[in-house]
Amino acid sequence: MLNSAYLIRRQDPGAIRTALGYIFGLLIGLGLSAAILISVGVPAADLLQEFIVQTFMTSDGMAQTMTSAAPLILVGLASAIAMRIRFWNIGVEGQMWIGAIAATWVALHQIGPPSLRLPIGLAAAFAAGALSIWPWLWMKTRYGVNEVITTLLSANIAFLLVQHLLFGVWRDPSNSFPITVEFPLESQFSMLGWGQVHMGLGLALAIAILIYFLLERSPFGYIANAIGFNRRTAMQTGLPVVTVSLIATLSSGGLSGVAGAVILSGTEHRLSQALSSGYLFSAIVIAYLARSRPIWVVFVAIMLAAIYTADNVLKVFYGVSEAVIVLAQGTVLMSVLTASFFSAYTIRFPDTSEG
Repeated sequence: MLNSAYLIRRQDPGAIRTALGYIFGLLIGLGLSAAILISVGVPAADLLQEFIVQTFMTSDGMAQTMTSAAPLILVGLASAIAMRIRFWNIGVEGQMWIGAIAATWVALHQIGPPSLRLPIGLAAAFAAGALSIWPWLWMKTRYGVNEVITTLLSANIAFLLVQHLLFGVWRDPSNSFPITVEFPLESQFSMLGWGQVHMGLGLALAIAILIYFLLERSPFGYIANAIGFNRRTAMQTGLPVVTVSLIATLSSGGLSGVAGAVILSGTEHRLSQALSSGYLFSAIVIAYLARSRPIWVVFVAIMLAAIYTADNVLKVFYGVSEAVIVLAQGTVLMSVLTASFFSAYTIRFPDTSEG
């Protein structure tokens, strides 16, 4: 009779085992989600067409996927860099709202010369996102307040602030909806001539490369790893724990703020209430699946964007409800997470033959 078992972390799972775990989990998850969608009336023959052919093998499908991937890359990097130092940033959506407010302020008030207005808006979004997370880092380090609670509640505060602005001074007087006027062209990303793909995707990829060198090829990444493994030991060895923690946390908030600005300047071109819905869930999933590795964040974000693209098609053309779509998405992600977990851990059973 099974009385106990031991969960042991593999010292080095290896690239092959890790990759096979992802592939196996993805295939199982897609199979289960396909069964769910078939059960609600989606023709089985159409699933392959929508999930594979239309999403990855057509120009329009890939363009939509890559457009959606830009902010996902940024929030994934934001969550990954915070996870390195074991700071659980659950306020990604709130920082996106704050960054969007800052970018909107620059666009509506036409701050700076026209040629620099977009960079100024992005810089303002980064600064606003970074400043919005700083109080929660200070409360954690000074008073031991759990950052999960503070960052999560801050997202609600940020959303209420957006509501106040959209129903108040920033509301478009010519529209009955709570939205701002459209941004001037100087505050919009240039289009790349491929669907709705814009220069924000290039910005996200450039930031991913920068974060890669910061975390994987510099002493900063080594110190961040040491803080994540054991903060107290890192401090006792004389490492600049406070400085690295401050930079990593502010960067996490700043990248989330930039993600909000990228959505506004790239696709929406105005501030509305539908900016950051669902990005917290996506950010955590991307960072976890990518093991907080910046390059893997890019690939996981693109895969997640592809799933979202296919699911949107199912909602529009097949009448699949939002609840079923979320269930199918969760099934795929949970399958990948489970397979990833067991590629990093092994189960050992006690030897009952002794004694």
